[in-house]
This record gives sequence, structure tokens and C-alpha cells, in this order.
Amino acid sequence: MSNTQSNESEQSPIERLIPTGFYDVIKQERIFIGLIGLFFFISGVVFPYAELAMWVGFIFAGYSAIANDSIQTIGTFLASNMDKKWWMLWLWIGGIFLVTVSVSWYIFDGDVTYQRLTSKGFADAPTEFSFLQVAAPVFLLILTRMRMPVSTTFLLLSCFATSAEGITSVLGKSLQGYGLALITGLVVWLVVTNTVEKKFNGEPKKFWMPLQWIISGTLWAVWVMQDAANIAVYLPRSLDFTQFLGFALFIFFGLGLLFYLRGDKIQEIVTEKSRVSDVRSATIIDFVYAILLVYKLTVSTVPMSTTWVFLGLLAGREIGMSIMDGKEQGRPMGKVFGMAFKDLSYALIGLAVSIVLAISINDEVRDQLLGMIGY
Repeated sequence: MSNTQSNESEQSPIERLIPTGFYDVIKQERIFIGLIGLFFFISGVVFPYAELAMWVGFIFAGYSAIANDSIQTIGTFLASNMDKKWWMLWLWIGGIFLVTVSVSWYIFDGDVTYQRLTSKGFADAPTEFSFLQVAAPVFLLILTRMRMPVSTTFLLLSCFATSAEGITSVLGKSLQGYGLALITGLVVWLVVTNTVEKKFNGEPKKFWMPLQWIISGTLWAVWVMQDAANIAVYLPRSLDFTQFLGFALFIFFGLGLLFYLRGDKIQEIVTEKSRVSDVRSATIIDFVYAILLVYKLTVSTVPMSTTWVFLGLLAGREIGMSIMDGKEQGRPMGKVFGMAFKDLSYALIGLAVSIVLAISINDEVRDQLLGMIGY
């Protein structure tokens, strides 16, 4: 009897009905699938109890948002520091997080978001929760596991928008950010590919490592200023000291798990790009990205999808490298456009899921959004 026939005879009737590839995925991800089922169950149990739902939603959102958005802020940092101990990277990034949110909490009277949630549609903290609001981060965990770099800003904040204007303003600012980042990445790497990066041969000089840690740390701090709102949206807009400790320490230790896992599967979005494991190239990416985020941060207090900005920057960089040096550093243009389209399509899937969640949760938002398109 052949091995195939032997394996088939060992399978149950139900197992024979499931396609082999799909069944293999289920076996490989059975622990993750079990956890997702547990999280949905917990969401269903706690959502009627606002005080409990608030913290459960925050816990789900805290890890899922950091895990998905890790590619854009600490993804290049992880890729270029694979030889370093995970806890060293964690203490650096985690320490910066604690300092950044502590400054906001102190200056803005308990607000940890640098007033990102003061814009129209998000200023009022929720006093009751629906099942989908508590479970929204679980959908984000699923998309993250599928290596989809979706916008946590859209997926999480849209569930709490009290007006369609809140969603459309976030979308408009994010689209502008993507376009600006794409153009910036293209222009910068048209210049640096055959000037600066062409000289990146051999081992980097010693000053590159501390320079990258400083720039990556700065980028991370700016990102926290922009995207802490995605996590804190579940919580009161002004946290007392005990609430602040719960918020800050949970994220701090969640970062530790993320560094222990080395970014998990979504890290592949970064590692598939050209030369990101080189500390010098990673430093340039983080520097340009930090400048873009600082600019968008100061334009207005409206939240923005930093994921879209990062994907635009990576796409512009790959196109620029391909134009200037397709053989030595960049990838063929067809492959570049394929990667850029894949990343953007995943972001659009996240946007679609966000809008579906928003209109499912809030009748007023649904009516306003449908009215905008003529229904």
C-alpha cells in the first residue's frame, strides 16, 4: 500500500472532505484558531458590562495594534538587529514608549494620545459597548496572522466614530500621507541609490549602530504620539494614575512578547524588501519615515493611518531603486509593482473591513456614509 493510500485510510471521513492544503493550515494554526475562538467568546460575554468591556477591548487592541503596526516602526529595527538579544531591543523600545506616553499623560491632564482623540467624532469616551466594538481587535489579529498590513487606525477608530465625518477625515489625511510618502520615497531613493547606498559595501562603520538606535527610537516615539489613540480609544479620555499604569505596563510587556517572537509573521512584509537588513539602509528608511510622521503630526490633530504612509514610502523606495539600479540593488520593475499592489490591496481590505464594522455598529454613521454615495 502506498503512503498516500495509508494516510487516506488513517483520516476520518470529515478530514477527507477538507482540502489537504486547508487541513494542513488548520493543523499548523490550531492553537491560534483556538485562541481566536476564545477571544470572540470573551467579547460576547463582557460587552454588556461597560467597565469590564473597556479593559478587555483595550487588552485585545493593545497587542493586536502593536503587532500589526510593528512592521512600520520597529520592523526595520528588528530586521537589521537580528544578531542582538531580543530583551535588549525590547528594553530600548519599551523604555521609549513609557517615557513618551508618560509625557503626554502629564502634560495633557491624563490624555495619553497627544490629543489625537480630540477631533470631531472621537472626543467622547464610550459609555457602552457593542460586541463588534470589543471584538474588532480580534479581526485585526486574524489579518495580522495572514500578514496583511492593514490600517489599525481605520479598523479600530472607525468602530467608535460618532459621525461619518470622523471616518472621512481620517481617510483623507491617510490618502494624502500615502501619496506624499510614495513621492518622497521615490525622490529620495532616486538620489541615494547610486550615491549613498552604492557605497554600502562590507561591514558598516561603528557609528551606524548607535545612529540607527537613536533614529529608530525617535521614529517609535513619533509613532506612539500618532497611534496611541488606536489603543486608548477604549479608555476614558483622561486616565487616573492607576488606569495609566494599567495602560502603560500592559503595552510595555506586550512589546516584550513581540520582540521575543521577532515580529512574528507580519515581519515578512519588511524582510522581503531590498536591503532592509543592512543597518545603513534601515537607518535611512527610518529617518525619512520619521520626518514624514513629524510633518503629518503637526498638520492637524486628526488621526491618520501611519500604515498607509509606511507602505507608500516602501513602494516609492523600491521603485526608485529599481529605476536607478535594477540589477545590483533594486528588483525588476514588474516585481516592484507587484509587491506595492499586494501591500496596498491588503491595506484596502483592512479599510473595507473597517467600514463594514463601522456601519454595522453605528446606525447614524451608516446613514451618513450611505447618504454620501447617494443612497
